[in-house]
Amino acid sequence: MTFVGTFWALVPALVAIILALITKEVYSSLFIGIVIGALFFTGFQPVAAFDHVVNDGLISVLSDSYNVGILIFLVVLGVMVSLLNKSGGSRAFGEWASKNIKTKAGALLATWFFGVLIFVDDYFNCLTVGSVMRPVTDKYKISRAKLAYIIDATAAPVCIIAPISSWAAAVTGFVEGEDGLSLFMKAIPYNYYAIFTMLFIVATSLMAINYGKMKKCEDAAENGDLFYGQQVVNRETSYGEEKIFGPGKVKDLVIPIIALVVLCVIGLIYSGGFFTADSEGYNNFIIAFSNADASVGLAMGSMFALILTIIYYLMKRVLSFSDTMACLTEGFKNMVPAILILTFAWTLKAMIDSLEATTFIDSIVRSNVSSMITILPAIIFLLGAGISFATGTSWGTFGILIPIVVYVLKAIDPNLMIIGISAAMAGSVFGDHCSPISDTTIMSSAGAQCEHLLHVSTQLPYAITVALISFVCYIIAGIVKNPIVPLIVGVVVLFAFLFAMKGKTNKANA
Repeated sequence: MTFVGTFWALVPALVAIILALITKEVYSSLFIGIVIGALFFTGFQPVAAFDHVVNDGLISVLSDSYNVGILIFLVVLGVMVSLLNKSGGSRAFGEWASKNIKTKAGALLATWFFGVLIFVDDYFNCLTVGSVMRPVTDKYKISRAKLAYIIDATAAPVCIIAPISSWAAAVTGFVEGEDGLSLFMKAIPYNYYAIFTMLFIVATSLMAINYGKMKKCEDAAENGDLFYGQQVVNRETSYGEEKIFGPGKVKDLVIPIIALVVLCVIGLIYSGGFFTADSEGYNNFIIAFSNADASVGLAMGSMFALILTIIYYLMKRVLSFSDTMACLTEGFKNMVPAILILTFAWTLKAMIDSLEATTFIDSIVRSNVSSMITILPAIIFLLGAGISFATGTSWGTFGILIPIVVYVLKAIDPNLMIIGISAAMAGSVFGDHCSPISDTTIMSSAGAQCEHLLHVSTQLPYAITVALISFVCYIIAGIVKNPIVPLIVGVVVLFAFLFAMKGKTNKANA
């Protein structure tokens, strides 16, 4: 029996996800999925499977230059967070925010706004927003699960509708023979999942609506338990619990964060060749962004920001040299859980790739896609969601679906092709948003210092709500081929649902 290029290629990921949701233990679940994938690939030969896991899995993913760059960025961000806490900058920002942000809704919207503001890259968004906003959300008794959701929901969903982002660069790279950036821009109005996710956060924040397990977490937070009883390795770095603070002020948090943002953007365009003139002697910012290597750019930018932050703190005598050096190991230690999960997730993906899951998916889609033209955008949305959820990667799903959409629909209906591209992007982001083996989901948990599977289970009902509304909108879009009508219908359905949930909540509390 062959497992390569068949449905069995997706089984390891599905097993890992199901086990993680049942056992609430992500490390062993991912490892079991990895082992199953290796056994499938080697025909159940134990020694060969072990070799495949170690050499083609763990060693391969940890020696991949892109992955190493992301791990460096992750560690540097951990060190930056430790420095900001140790200096007293986070504490000072929390005290400033408590004076200027007067309500819980204000704290939620400030977190949302900061997440939208950092649109250049989802990894950067996940960790930076968490480190800056934790003191504020803690002050207003917002659960870490809710913080993790807002971080996650303003990472990929924002990046996928931002023309200047690493995600736009990735999407344009999958559209061969076309002006990828132009197609990306035209697809933005049809990206209903991203648009409704942004609207959903604002509306639920202003209307104070929570449901599902998130409501239990928020109720627990009101009684002082921000973590919903979960044990979090780096809980001791949360606001108000750090043992030693420097005399830091608000500017001692703001200046390093601004430096981080600016230098990461410079790093991204540097990796895209912005500082190397083309044949005509010009430097194009947009082209540089489309060619950017997020791994290299973020690693370089964050390391420069770290060096400048250390120098700044030493010159201002905010921290001593020994304190800054202690933050190196402390920051690394705080990121170990996220690094371990990411490593296992990448290894699981390597097992899935060796089983040629993309070959199976490609054959299924190409053989059925042309027979369902009218409802095609909605079907593409579901396919993108399923593939991304099972594999934990939206970019990988882009690479599978977008070339197929262009190939099938370019000659039939160029406008429907744009809707199909948007549906592929939206579905991929939804699946990635929900998947427990997604790197952005993992990093959102790390950024909020929230137990990983708690984050997954609490955000799932929210993400599914928006996805169902988006699915309806794609059915309509495939018929009317216009972005406005589905958008209006989606807004009406979204608010009808929220008012119904508000009424149900009020009735339960009466």
